[in-house]
Amino acid sequence: MKKLVYCDETTDIVGPGVEMIDTLVSGGKFITRTNPGCWGNMITPKIRSWHEVGKPVGVEGAEVGDAVAIKIENINVLSRATSSGTDEAQSDYFESDPGIDSYCPNCGTKNPDTYLDGTGENAVKCKNCDSPVVPFKMPHGYTMYFDRKREFGITIDENLSSEISKNADKYSNLTPEGMQHSINAFAKHDMPGVPARVIPMVGNIGTVPAMDMPSSHNAGDFAQFLLGAKHEFACTEDELDNRTDAHMDVNEVREGAVVIAPVKTKGAGVYIGDVHAMQGDGEIAGHTTDIAAEVEVTVDLIKNLNNLGPIILPNIEDLTPLTKPYTASEREKINKDAQSIGLDNIEDEMYPIQMIGSGADLNSAAADGLNKLAELLDYSLDEVKNRVTINGDISIGRAPGVVNITMLTPISKLENINLADLVKEHYNN
Repeated sequence: MKKLVYCDETTDIVGPGVEMIDTLVSGGKFITRTNPGCWGNMITPKIRSWHEVGKPVGVEGAEVGDAVAIKIENINVLSRATSSGTDEAQSDYFESDPGIDSYCPNCGTKNPDTYLDGTGENAVKCKNCDSPVVPFKMPHGYTMYFDRKREFGITIDENLSSEISKNADKYSNLTPEGMQHSINAFAKHDMPGVPARVIPMVGNIGTVPAMDMPSSHNAGDFAQFLLGAKHEFACTEDELDNRTDAHMDVNEVREGAVVIAPVKTKGAGVYIGDVHAMQGDGEIAGHTTDIAAEVEVTVDLIKNLNNLGPIILPNIEDLTPLTKPYTASEREKINKDAQSIGLDNIEDEMYPIQMIGSGADLNSAAADGLNKLAELLDYSLDEVKNRVTINGDISIGRAPGVVNITMLTPISKLENINLADLVKEHYNN
């Protein structure tokens, strides 16, 4: 067991069948150098997922029913440029899922090895027969260049994107052991001159599911594609409960935030991937600025929490006015007013927690998260709905089916599930 584990190895599949790279003691640091998610993987047919993520690390003493608190200490943006945009799957190049069971229609090779020949959407060629293999096209896309301090990105024009595409891997800063082609090879330039702040966040972070599945499909919406599929990762509706919803795409998951992930496999298997340079709520284009990054986290074991999905403790500046903890002066006023009307039992010490919900659509995701919150805190579902309405909110993590439900929670409830100290430390620092 180690106090520090470094990982620069990647995997497309997560689950109990994937060997963990090492074992970390509770309270130890885990540093992952990870390649971009989404587009680079989507144009690399041998990758059986829409993400290659860092390989998982075990946590000493972690058993099914426990949880791990993953505090994000640092996100170091390594890419100098990236490309993204909307997607359009090409049915001639896959059977069930363009990101899992793609094939070359010319020679019939499943998940063929490929190489880049030139630039543009037909640059990916099958090593077996030299034909283009194009599981996805990008109807509208852009290439974004980052300043040296990684404070801003700006989308670039045809000339600059063409220059970057000639050294695509270099600008993506892919790891030598990585599997993907750089999406910078597409040289997309449909909306030049648009600046954006760099606020990096982690889209896929948590623990491995209780069954092997593509890393990108470890969520209730993407997992729908596994139902009745014609590949080796097909599963039933009941088997979807094996997921851990690590693929959240919730933009509050950034430096300073804490992810409390459920343990569904012995050892937990903490893994990290799919870092974005920035992302608005909902990731409505389906994809955003995927980057190579080095992510440093601290991992603490929490025994017997039995949380059914991830819980997030966001940075206080990412909370809405209704969900921020009450200040000392606010609590004094609340107690004074309550006493004036003869009310003694006041929930004046309350802290926000976010529960992730996921499902086939946003309504299903909200229902999933509300039910998980009710079970975690031993409230009725109706009470959770009322509390979230007056002391919380529901935000879209990702369309079509991930939400983050925030609720100010009485300290007594947090004490009952042994989260009070962690939550108070996070918000009072």
